[in-house]
Amino acid sequence: MHDPIADDVAAIQSIEAVPTILQVIAQTTGMRFACVARVTQDRWTVCAVHDAISFGLTPGDELQVATTLCSVVRDTNAGVIIDHVSEDPDFHDHPCPAMYGFESYISIPLYRRNGEYFGTLCALDPLPADVSNSATVNTFNLFSQLISSQLQTEDELRASQAALLTAQQTAELREQFIAVLGHDLRTPLASILMGADVLLKRPLDESTASILLRIRKSGARISTLVDDVLDFARGRMGGGIMLTRRWTDTLGADLRQVAAETQSNFEGRAIKVEINIDAQVFCDPTRIAQLLSNLMNNALTHGAPAVPVSVAANVVRERLCISVSNGGSPIPAQTLPNLFKPYWRGAAADANTGLGLGLYIVSEIAQSHGGELVVTSDAEQTCFTFTLPLTPQRVLN
Repeated sequence: MHDPIADDVAAIQSIEAVPTILQVIAQTTGMRFACVARVTQDRWTVCAVHDAISFGLTPGDELQVATTLCSVVRDTNAGVIIDHVSEDPDFHDHPCPAMYGFESYISIPLYRRNGEYFGTLCALDPLPADVSNSATVNTFNLFSQLISSQLQTEDELRASQAALLTAQQTAELREQFIAVLGHDLRTPLASILMGADVLLKRPLDESTASILLRIRKSGARISTLVDDVLDFARGRMGGGIMLTRRWTDTLGADLRQVAAETQSNFEGRAIKVEINIDAQVFCDPTRIAQLLSNLMNNALTHGAPAVPVSVAANVVRERLCISVSNGGSPIPAQTLPNLFKPYWRGAAADANTGLGLGLYIVSEIAQSHGGELVVTSDAEQTCFTFTLPLTPQRVLN
């Protein structure tokens, strides 16, 4: 089990000034033992030590806290200063000096910067010493503040290192996750889809064909979910959605294919499609097709079933314009800012509406293209519109 006290000992050990401080204390006071101790309710642990009397303690060693005067410092939040134990009215008969054999003693509390008690800076010697003078006390207080300040710096450094390690571990796990999705899941999924396609080309009875169609549609849906999670993970790793942009004059045909495939997945739903793109477009056609697919799936999933979904794609005033609209209840104004957040599905969503990444990926595709995505919603319809400037524009003859 991890011991946090060990971290505190290491923190004090890492402060380069501490050995010098302890040596200066010994030289200026004549006291031959000085140390920094971590003191809790039930533990007293050496963090750093200067020992010229062979007291026998090294960093990490412990004493029973109740047998030390540091427990008094902890409980009173005040220093304990003794020039001569045998003549001191408060400690002449205290068991601690007799147990450890000292006549002079000084212990000043150490605090973290947030005010939390850490332990003590202390010194002792078998012989009496003048340690109650203001110069010595002020020096101890100054050294205590210096150690506390450096301790805070070490705490912050350790926190930063831990955060960096956590970030590195998270990045490694994310890469492993993407690798699993990208290969270990997609490879068998591709085999399932290919097998279903092959079997569907053979003569089949109606029941078997129906089962294969359901397998094919379910596999396609899983493939879409995997692609969405991959896009999300890659986007969060930095750089946004990856694009392969080129000039294309077949974007209209690509989008009509998307509309037809989506229609086949929502049998019985009415979809009005008007696609007329009379210009070459500089874009990633696969991503633009994905954008349309996600918008259509969203409209068909959340729109009123009795109201047709309308899909339009054309060039208006040197801008590619793609819009998808559906009927149904308007989206509340307070909900609109959340629509493009990952994993957000709304309070009314059920477990079968996907991961909540579709609109997030639409937004990422639009942003990566330098386009604009706008949503409007009222009692008549909800409409998502994507626009992309055509600059330079190449109009087809």
